[in-house]
Amino acid sequence: MKNRGLIIAALVLAALLGLLYWSNRHPRSDNANVTPTNTSEAPPKILSLKADDITRVELKKKAGDQLVLSRDSNGKWQITSPKTTSVDESAVGSMVGVLVGLTSERLVEDKVTNLAQYGLAEPKLEITLTDKNSTTRKLLFGDDTPTNDGVYVQLDGDPRVFTITTYVRTSIDRGLNDLRDKRLITAEADKITRVELITKQQTIEFSRDKEQWQILKPTPLRADGAKVDELMRKITDAKMDLTAASTESPSPSATASSSASPNKAPSPATKNDPASAFASGSVIATAKVTTDSGTQQIEVRKNKDDYYAKSSVTDGVFKVSSDLGQALDKKLDDFRNQKIFDFGSADPSKVEIHDGSKTYVLTKAGEDWLTADGKKYEKAGVDALISKLRDLQATDFADSGFGASALQITITSDDGKRTEKASLSKGGKNTLARREGESSLYVLDANSIEDIQKLLNDLKTV
Repeated sequence: MKNRGLIIAALVLAALLGLLYWSNRHPRSDNANVTPTNTSEAPPKILSLKADDITRVELKKKAGDQLVLSRDSNGKWQITSPKTTSVDESAVGSMVGVLVGLTSERLVEDKVTNLAQYGLAEPKLEITLTDKNSTTRKLLFGDDTPTNDGVYVQLDGDPRVFTITTYVRTSIDRGLNDLRDKRLITAEADKITRVELITKQQTIEFSRDKEQWQILKPTPLRADGAKVDELMRKITDAKMDLTAASTESPSPSATASSSASPNKAPSPATKNDPASAFASGSVIATAKVTTDSGTQQIEVRKNKDDYYAKSSVTDGVFKVSSDLGQALDKKLDDFRNQKIFDFGSADPSKVEIHDGSKTYVLTKAGEDWLTADGKKYEKAGVDALISKLRDLQATDFADSGFGASALQITITSDDGKRTEKASLSKGGKNTLARREGESSLYVLDANSIEDIQKLLNDLKTV
């Protein structure tokens, strides 16, 4: 039995040695399983141009749809057919970038004899590129490959046929809605210096000076800069919802009808007709934004649960996101600064508080806080007091009810450039605050005065 096992092992070893000898005498070719059309190491390029040299792009589909883009003398793209409109620069730049450096997935034939078998006798898509020297190059796109993961392509005048991936084809087979500028306001948010928000209740006007927003109308008030910036972002981010139908601007008769009864329920015919939905919708607001280049405006209406808009930037009425409608449907108090003091995260340089007959003066000296006679306060107590003053914030606003002043607070900040004064009064249910120079009152938490007084009493010197 033992000898039989040794014999079998010897036979296996002999077979392996024979196979090794044969393989050394017959090395495997690297190209053994590669067809002649796939012998190159890298897929050949179909085009190799410079994007900046392209001045015109024409896309023509077998169905008859045609799209033409032209670049003006300033290098700015514009759609010129089927209608003249501005473009989404990012989308057009991406498409042109792929076209000018179009690389094949593989070479199918060096010299094609039967274009029909690839769908190239009657291409499904033709894209013509024109450069600054008026030289044109036409790309022909035929059928999908049998595996449906590619498409046959030929450069007109070149006998070769290539394939490109369906992903690449999708990135260049674009339509009007893919490439047009979908913004309803083209002004840049950081360039806007004035905004007028016209609602059913009132008109609110904002002005920006040195990155600081202020409310000008209906009365001068401090604005919450973050909330106004958010309004600007919603307005400048507003885009056409092209998944819904869009129409040209409503006719004068439709507009007149909507003015007479803006809250009229929409008829069934308005379901897929933005112009009709807009005309019969309820008015939300009109926003006018002004930059150094001029003023643009957008009007938004609501019909059932949907919002529709028309803009001075482009013709037509479009469905828009509910975010825009909700951002414009605001009241004055929604944009007011609720903070009592504006010194923000940086420590003030001086705090003076009058509490009846008591006066507290805190002056910053380096990292220390000093009393009026030069003694040093314990840092923890001062930090707690300043944090409380920084966090004083209105829960509401009032026009009257301010009684006898319980606390008078003066805060100096911004290297002495800003001085803010406010008085606090005990109301029936809440504390009221009045800033110097403002007629409106801020409604604070009922315990605000007592909380500040306790922090003052807890101040200690070292």
